Formats: sequence, structure tokens, C-alpha cells
Amino acid sequence: MYATPDTAPQRILLVRLSHLGDVVLALPVYHALRAAYPRAEIAWAVQPEFSDLVRGLPGVHKAVCFERRGGWRAWPKLRRELEAFGPDLAVDAQGNLKSAAALLCSGAPRRVGLHPTDWRERFGSRVLTEWTQAPGEPAVHAAERMERLARHFEPTGELRFDPDLTEAEARRGEELAEEWLPAGEAPWIVHLAVPRDVRSWPLEHYRALLRRRAAEGRPTLVLSGPGEVREGVVLREELPTQPALRHWVGQRGLRDLAAFFAAAALRGANLLGCDSGPVHLAAACGLPTLTLAGPQDAARTGPRPRDRETLHRALRAPLEPACAPCFDRKCRHERGPVCMSEIRPEHVVESLEEAVPCA
Repeated sequence: MYATPDTAPQRILLVRLSHLGDVVLALPVYHALRAAYPRAEIAWAVQPEFSDLVRGLPGVHKAVCFERRGGWRAWPKLRRELEAFGPDLAVDAQGNLKSAAALLCSGAPRRVGLHPTDWRERFGSRVLTEWTQAPGEPAVHAAERMERLARHFEPTGELRFDPDLTEAEARRGEELAEEWLPAGEAPWIVHLAVPRDVRSWPLEHYRALLRRRAAEGRPTLVLSGPGEVREGVVLREELPTQPALRHWVGQRGLRDLAAFFAAAALRGANLLGCDSGPVHLAAACGLPTLTLAGPQDAARTGPRPRDRETLHRALRAPLEPACAPCFDRKCRHERGPVCMSEIRPEHVVESLEEAVPCA
């Protein structure tokens, strides 16, 4: 399991293709590989929309993009790039048939991944040449599986969960925080939800929450990424910028976002969001979070459990339907995703006022 300097791999491939939250949760595996093999070049196979985050990691030689939307044509291209890199070791941090295929495309003689019982599609684990120890009990949270994989390479050192920001990125984060965060004690960053996602909070609820915070002069930043631009524009027009309320519409760049979150944490800010990648990224940067959880179970998909009691909380509807949580991406309830719509703005206001200050 442990390599000597003479046998240590020179080129390592880490496979975690998607989604943003899962890519963030795989960061401990990246840190463990860097610590175990400091001289090795590391490539990370990932989908293009998340490549900005991994490409900027110090020590990552390259991000190999898997063009998922390219259909079958994506696979020959991926294979050519992986074979050109020529990894000695390939590490699967995803555990499904797609990631198993990426491992085979790499041609790596040593292929390491989760124990077969931790795979969603166990058949794919047959491509592995070695795997982590059998878990004593099934992992509740994806973070537990990633920590288990990280310990395969770094059994005793302290695990790291951060995106490894450089000094230049930290300064950039301070600049962004100065530009976008409203002045005042303990500002809240409200990250808008992707429309038409069953995990999303209704726009009218955001509107009611923001209107109340603006009327009370509570410092709030409304943040939207590329997928929420329309919603960000609508709210900016209805609730114009004022001293306590700012709008950052269409933010781009995951490394910039991580740096901003880290700087915001130092200023005592908190993040409100739905179960999404930005919530995981905020948690990785030390920013306290409040997750609006409906079809998902925060104990399984929210920010990693070890911090929940101190930094990260989840809010569910007081009267949930019997089907929640269901983990489905398409709601089958006769009235739609009531597990989200029944989280009323007044419930959120109460939770914001109970916020735990940043440690």
C-alpha cells in the first residue's frame, strides 16, 4: 500500500468528474496524494464546468476535461489525453461505471478506488487493482467515503478539506469581499437557486426574505452564478442596491468564488443556500452555512458532518410530506416540491437570527 521513493508513482491521475459538491468533497484525496507523493505530477479528470477549481490547485499538473455533453465522441478524446499523460497510478474518487471507464482509458497499471461495497455500481469496481479497506459499516455521507480513500494514501496525517488557495488568490478574495459585501455586523450571503431544480427555493420566497432584510437594514449580498442570472436580475430590479443590500449577478470563476468565501468567513459572514455545490465550496473555505434542505438529507449530502454542530446547519419544512427526503431529481408529489416551498421565509428569518458565529 505504501511506496518507497524508488517505487513511488511519477504521474498520478485523480478521477472525480462531477458534480461541484462532489469535486469539493474529493479535495482530501488530492491533499493526501500530494502529501504521500510530493514529487509526482497530478492530473485531475473532471468535467469542464468544474475544471477551474481543480486547475488552480497548486501541484495539479493539468485538468483533463471530460466533455460529457459530447456523447460517445468524448471518450476517444479523453483516452488520448490520458494516455498522453501516462499515469502510473489512477485513483477513482467517484465509484461508478463512468469513472471506471476513465480509469481504463488511462492505461494506468495501478488503479485504486473505494471498496466495492462503497460503489454505487459495484460492477465497475472490477477495474481496480486495489481498494480501500472494507468499511465497518456503510458510509452515511459521501465525505466519509472520500476520507476513507484519502487515508489509503495518508494514514496518519491530518486531512485537509480546503481548496488550497494561493496568497495571490487570498488577496483577490479580500478585494472581492471589499467590493461586494455590504458593511455591517455578520452579513449574510444569499445564494440563489438554479431554477427548475427540485432542490431549489421558490423565487417569491427569496423576494420576501430579501425585502424584509432590506427593510430592517440587515447586511445582505444576493449572489447568483451563471445558472441563476435571470433570477438575480429580477431581484436586483425589484430590490435595488442600497447600503445594506447588494447584488452580485452572474459571478464566474470557482477559484474566485472560493477566495471570496474564505475572505467573507474572516469578516464574520454566513451563507444561505440550497443543497448545492456552492454550499459545499463555502464549507470547504470555512464559511458557516445554512442549507435549505427538502428532497435531500443534509446528513448525507450537506456539508461534511464533522462541522455541522459548530458551523453548518440545515433547515427543513416544519410539516414535511411523507415522501421527504427522497433524493429524486424529479418531484412526484401531487403539489410539486412542497418540501421546499413549505420552508417559509419567516422560518428562514428565525434561523438566520440563530446563526452560529464563525469559529
